[in-house]
Amino acid sequence: MTDIASFISSGKASLGIEFGSTRIKAVLVGPDFAPVAQGAFDWENRLEDGVWTYHDDEIWAGLRAAYAALAADVQKKHGVRLEKLAAIGFSAMMHGYLAFDGDGKLLVPFRTWRNTITGDAADELSNLLSFNIPQRWTIAHLHQAVRNGEAHVPAVRFVTTLAGYVHWRLTGRKVLGVGDASGVFPIDSATLDYDARMVAAYDALVAPRGLPWKLRDLLPEVLPAGADAGALTEEGARILDPTGALQAGIPLAPPEGDAGTGMVATNSVAARTGNVSAGTSVFAMAVLERPLRGWYPEVDMVTTPTGKAVAMVHCNTCTSDLNAWIELLGEAAAALGAKFGKGKLYDTLFAKALDGAPDAGGVVACNYLAGEPVTGFSEGRPLVARLPDAKLSLGDFMRAQIYSAVATLRLGMDILFEKERVALDSLLGHGGLFKAPVVGQQILADALGVPVTCLSTAGEGGPWGMALLAAYRALKADGETLEAFLAARVFASAQGSTRKPSPEGEAGFARWLVRYHGLLEAERASVASIS
Repeated sequence: MTDIASFISSGKASLGIEFGSTRIKAVLVGPDFAPVAQGAFDWENRLEDGVWTYHDDEIWAGLRAAYAALAADVQKKHGVRLEKLAAIGFSAMMHGYLAFDGDGKLLVPFRTWRNTITGDAADELSNLLSFNIPQRWTIAHLHQAVRNGEAHVPAVRFVTTLAGYVHWRLTGRKVLGVGDASGVFPIDSATLDYDARMVAAYDALVAPRGLPWKLRDLLPEVLPAGADAGALTEEGARILDPTGALQAGIPLAPPEGDAGTGMVATNSVAARTGNVSAGTSVFAMAVLERPLRGWYPEVDMVTTPTGKAVAMVHCNTCTSDLNAWIELLGEAAAALGAKFGKGKLYDTLFAKALDGAPDAGGVVACNYLAGEPVTGFSEGRPLVARLPDAKLSLGDFMRAQIYSAVATLRLGMDILFEKERVALDSLLGHGGLFKAPVVGQQILADALGVPVTCLSTAGEGGPWGMALLAAYRALKADGETLEAFLAARVFASAQGSTRKPSPEGEAGFARWLVRYHGLLEAERASVASIS
């Protein structure tokens, strides 16, 4: 502990801060790259005028609160004041739309990845570019605003993601890590920049509208992992730490998206590796050996933080409805006088899922809290149904809920495994679904039919991955790749566990998935009839 205190006080620690969907989390890493202090701030998106958003003041209040909690944790655990750092990195939920005028004024409220209001734009761009443009991508939001004739469009001079916005305000640099940039506009992995042919095609598409900008004029500069992304300004230091303790001039890593930090946190940045991030949303990343033969609306093409091509299946909802049911069951238990902590509640109810029948005993659930592009939904209505003779045990109910959290992911992954024959040597899981021991890991293995490994750091997820990218920015040797840095320095002695698919689990999930397909028809009717 004395060594760690000295490491921190001498300014050698690296900091990652990630803006997740429900939590802003800060992680400080020590000499062995393990977390030595953490801080967090809980927040929630809100639906306003049909748009999922976070208020601008919440972004900055949440950032300061998460950093203050981290600084307090450093003081409590190590007895030192946090003043200097080797490097800082910011990451956030990918995609979405933040548009600014020439004076840096935010023109419309932040439109998050969760929105499914850009279908027409996404379809038009996908057909134009012969490349899947998901609804949540920044270019889809921009082009939908163009198509709608929104009043703010002529005034736009800069568009970025949430991570890019925070980085810009704290450094003055309008940049993005290549992984995050790949959710803004398609990336050419050979040039590590926006695809020039596609940029030209877009400019030609909107030219008749007479807009006072070209696309490249609006987009952030693209940077690979380890590049110089600027330094913390004096103003930025005071935004982050109003107490005045934190010094300006700290180097910053290129800002990244949560998909990229998830790849780093699981050491899934080399070809034939993959990971699943399962929290508020769920997405799977497969680092490709070769380009896909076709393009699919269900599969995004993004990149690693070094620019390698990645096939991504992203589903908007994972644990939100599951969490709501667990909280409801906890409320019922508390009403009967039970006393327990939140961790105990989650671990106990997750464990009950393994007591349920492999096909959940006739219980089926759809967890769509919002729209789900993979299955063609613009809105969601969470549902639970059961066969009349279903037992409706707690085990069957919990298994159905966890199955529901990964079902849409399975539908998207079938494209990669069956149509494209994508091969993966490893699939690593991280995020909230895996915090309870074994359960989420085993169910995902059964659902996807591949072994799933969780490292001891699986619960750390993206904020830790961003801290590692910051450390790479500060410590990399000449010519040392990110892949080599992670393999040799960070994960060489990593410990974890692997769960293989069980025959009964695979067969049970397959039977359950047939019922899930049927429930999706009821989900469509519910969206149409329940407002």
